[in-house]
Amino acid sequence: MASVESTISEADILADVIHPDADDLSADVARSFLQWKFSDIAVARMNELADRNNAGTITEVEHDELHKYLRVGNLINLLQAKSRLTLNETDGDSA
Repeated sequence: MASVESTISEADILADVIHPDADDLSADVARSFLQWKFSDIAVARMNELADRNNAGTITEVEHDELHKYLRVGNLINLLQAKSRLTLNETDGDSA
């Protein structure tokens, strides 16, 4: 049996679970997700890793670390997209 190589990403899998296009969060939960952000220290580290990656001087361990930040960022982006949709729908209902 031939093996089919998958091109699905972790973000695709998370989107399938989270359904960022559905407005099914409570307004309180949505507001909470919109407050999530990386700390200044984490942003500085991500910038450092991105610079090293762009310069071609990143180590394998640093590359793995950069991808961990990217995966967490993707999760936050999906949750915040869903949150914005939820709050726009909630705000629209009250008008």
